[in-house]
Amino acid sequence: MTHDTPSDGPSHTTSEPTTETAYPPDVLVAPEWVDDRLDGFASDDSDRRLLEVDVNTAFYETGHAPGAVGVDWRRDLRAADRHDILGPEEMEEFLGSHGITADTTVVVYGDNSNWFAAHLYWQLTYLGHPDVRIMDGGREYWTDNGYPTTTEPVDPPTVAYEGTLDPPARPDVRAYREDVLAALGAETPLVDVRLPDEFRGDITRPPGIDEGAMRGGHVPGATNVFWAENVRPDGRIKEPDELRAVYESRGIERDDDVIVYCRIGERSSVTWFVLEELLGYERVRNYDGSWTEWGNMIGVPIEVGDE
Repeated sequence: MTHDTPSDGPSHTTSEPTTETAYPPDVLVAPEWVDDRLDGFASDDSDRRLLEVDVNTAFYETGHAPGAVGVDWRRDLRAADRHDILGPEEMEEFLGSHGITADTTVVVYGDNSNWFAAHLYWQLTYLGHPDVRIMDGGREYWTDNGYPTTTEPVDPPTVAYEGTLDPPARPDVRAYREDVLAALGAETPLVDVRLPDEFRGDITRPPGIDEGAMRGGHVPGATNVFWAENVRPDGRIKEPDELRAVYESRGIERDDDVIVYCRIGERSSVTWFVLEELLGYERVRNYDGSWTEWGNMIGVPIEVGDE
């Protein structure tokens, strides 16, 4: 699977660090929360593990939060024999090899305002790891605001995961092509989080990406809510009232059955996280096949142009 680049992300500015977010810390933690616990993350103890999830591994090599284990999204989080996310056994092996057991608090952050970190968060929620959290602002906020960094790689001891992710604990957070087909003409809002140019069909992939779908456009009836509307200019998540206004202004309500998608499922993981975990929407599914699948399928309807 190819990857999206930061070319359609928000600009970043520095601001004063804060110790809290407006959201529960069991899903979203402030950078200062992580900074206060760096000794615990740096320990070989498996109680806590900090993961930097990047699509460009050079970022990690140039400096990362002390104690953070580097995760290559392309290499580590894609199934080896199929175009899909990791299966339960593969995820258990990945977690154990990164010093993570079923009892570990996993905190993830990464490049481009947490696109790929959110994708790992969504996968772990789908499969049922009990405690996973996102660091607000991601890698850019951490480095832009003077938090400590190191170039020393972190390689925690391999452990047995000692849990089971099979069957997936939360199948309700994932949508497949059949679900999207069933949503056509129904009362299921479809949220396309891609660039407006992608949504209209003017381009079939973000700038800088070689691989895209055969056809451009969007799923019929979808609403375009660009993923970056979830974050402030510095990359941190907007306040609850601001976020609610973003979606309510598009007619997307808390009791709706919502399906979100992008090109390959990582940008839409950010929107899934906002709606499901932060705003408490009752049912939100991430269609991780997204436009790479839909735009390449034969016989499915596609719309072009604005809504």
